[in-house]
Amino acid sequence: MVVTGATDGIGLETARQLLQRGARVLVHGRTADKARAACAKLQGEQPGRAEPVWGDLSRFDETRALAAQVLAAAPALDGLVNNAGVFMNERVLSKDGHELTFQVNHLAPFLLTALLRPALEAAPQGRVVNVSSVAHGRGRVDLDDLDAARGFSGYGAYAASKQLNVHFTHELARRLAGTKVTAYALHPGVITTKLLQAGFGMSGASVEAGARTSVYCATEPSLATVSGRYYSDAREVPCAPHANDPALERALWERSAALVGL
Repeated sequence: MVVTGATDGIGLETARQLLQRGARVLVHGRTADKARAACAKLQGEQPGRAEPVWGDLSRFDETRALAAQVLAAAPALDGLVNNAGVFMNERVLSKDGHELTFQVNHLAPFLLTALLRPALEAAPQGRVVNVSSVAHGRGRVDLDDLDAARGFSGYGAYAASKQLNVHFTHELARRLAGTKVTAYALHPGVITTKLLQAGFGMSGASVEAGARTSVYCATEPSLATVSGRYYSDAREVPCAPHANDPALERALWERSAALVGL
């Protein structure tokens, strides 16, 4: 299993719970030092196979380098948990020229998933788990202004990116039809994390609760033949109606593929 953004918060707890279940976990951090420190922490608490991988998801070159590390370490990959995310209070452009929320929360997992697809297909049953948010219901996706150049708000960009996670999951599931790879999107809950405090100035439930649905989607045997669904509290729930639009999802896929160079 790979868990992105696994050096703290929900990601670190997701890695911990997967280790408790006997999984070998590739623990992703933005830098090698952060990933190695997280692995040391996990292995001190929970014996298991935690191994570091790293790359800055705000850069396409480092996202590609991360994928290469994962493929070298795990030619057959049981699961990819796209957990990493940011909340930006100001509009900042990445090195690649994209608004940072859009790149880290959508384009990076889109690219990473595409690059890791061969390893996911080589596993007996690969899974892609996309950590979205209930905020997706308030998102508005403008196909002609994905980088929010016409007007930016931190919450608007975040909510739009979380809706993109749901759209991506739907279209990914359609494109994986006929394989043994499945895809899921989820709301982890309102959880006390750095992102919640930076973006919303509030606290919530524990990270243990926040990791629960990610781990459920990554491991629950009954989901092996289910794909493209949305989950909260470890159960399937409806996504927002406007987050289910096959025509838009096809267009977003093609636009995203062009932007990441696929």
